[in-house]
Amino acid sequence: MIKILFLCTGNSCRSQMAEGWTKHLKGDLIEPYSAGIEIHGLNPNAVQVMAEVGVDISKHTSKVVKDLPKISFDYVITVCDHANETCPLFPDKAKIIHKGFADPPSLAKNHASEAKKLGCYRKVRDEIKNYIDQLPKILPK
Repeated sequence: MIKILFLCTGNSCRSQMAEGWTKHLKGDLIEPYSAGIEIHGLNPNAVQVMAEVGVDISKHTSKVVKDLPKISFDYVITVCDHANETCPLFPDKAKIIHKGFADPPSLAKNHASEAKKLGCYRKVRDEIKNYIDQLPKILPK
C-alpha cells in the first residue's frame, strides 16, 4: 500500500479531512496519515461536515510529525501554504507534493450565520474529496 502523510499547519481541519476521505475512498490502496507543524486540536466544524457525508473523523487526534510512528512515507502532501513553506525534512524516499486548500476557519470568520460558516467548511471538504478521488493516479512516480 502507498503510505501518504497529509501535512497542515495545525492538523485540525484540512489534513484531517484528507486523511478521512482517503481512508473512506481509497483505503484499499492508500494508508493515510495526517499531522501538523503545530497542534491546534481537532476542529469540530470539520468533524461535523465530514459526518454529513458519512465519514467519521471524530476519533482523530491532532498531532505533529514527531508523534507519528516511524513510517517510511511514499508521499508527503502539504495541504496548506504554511506547511509547504515549513515542511520538515523526511529522510527516506518521500516525495513532497503541495496541494493547497483554503483554510475553512479563515473563510468562515467573515460570516455571521452558522449556516454560511459551515458552507465554507463544506466547500473545502468537497474540494479535498475531488482531489482524493484522483489518487493515486495523479501522484508522480
